[in-house]
Amino acid sequence: MAMHAGQLDVTVDLVERLAADRFPGLPVQAVASPGTVNALFRIGSELVARLPLRPGDPAEVRQELEDEASAARRLRAISPYPTPEPVLIGEPGAGYPLPWAVYSWLDGSTAYDAEIGPGFSEDLARFVRALRAAPTEGRVFSGPWRGGVLTSQDEYVADGLARSRELIDVDALTALWAQLRETPRTEPDVWTHRDLMPGNLLVADGRLAGVIDVGTFTVSDPAMDLQPAWNLMDAEARAAFRAAVGSDDAEWARGMGWSFAQAIGCLWYYVETNPTMSRTAHRTLTALLTAA
Repeated sequence: MAMHAGQLDVTVDLVERLAADRFPGLPVQAVASPGTVNALFRIGSELVARLPLRPGDPAEVRQELEDEASAARRLRAISPYPTPEPVLIGEPGAGYPLPWAVYSWLDGSTAYDAEIGPGFSEDLARFVRALRAAPTEGRVFSGPWRGGVLTSQDEYVADGLARSRELIDVDALTALWAQLRETPRTEPDVWTHRDLMPGNLLVADGRLAGVIDVGTFTVSDPAMDLQPAWNLMDAEARAAFRAAVGSDDAEWARGMGWSFAQAIGCLWYYVETNPTMSRTAHRTLTALLTAA
């Protein structure tokens, strides 16, 4: 079922035709993923193609893919865990109207599909601290997405709450957002992944094995990367993660706010078209209510 209006139809046959010139003879296999932005296909054993699902202007999409590749290279330079390496940006063709990207494939099961062990929280905190420690060279957050100030999400949150009344305790969530949105911030922007969903965290033997879907990497509120505390971890792991990151009360509350803002939009939007994302949003919001 399509997740978005006008969503592009991307098949194995199409990707085989797109990849034939660049990667002759390599098999193409669809990758099951709860992701919402790209369709994923393995090319051989070492590569993964990422094809945008939403229609768009090809020139604008190419610029977005180039920006993502630049972000991925920067992240690889500072991450203590494996992250994907950009390989190429492909041209439209074979019936597909947009540029597309190829990255290195990383082994490991996503946190949706693997049990995290007691050391996972410390591993993830090590990743977050490494990003925060990298010099920003004066960069500051800009853009419409999450990462600036929580009050920028008021309209989006209000819309999500209005659409979710049949799915969760909206009254309790409304009161929680009113509290979280006013959390103060004095820390400067730091490097952040900004989308640490369970599907973007690779696990091997219960430990963090890699971080994927790295195109959102940029400078923003350091609290952005606290998301896994509520979208993945239980109370014990959450406490270990907070201690290892070193978050004070205000940063922790802002992390709750950013997690809230993402989840409330995903809860209703994907309830039928991407149940994994909707269930993750429900888990996140329930954990936030419990922790508040």
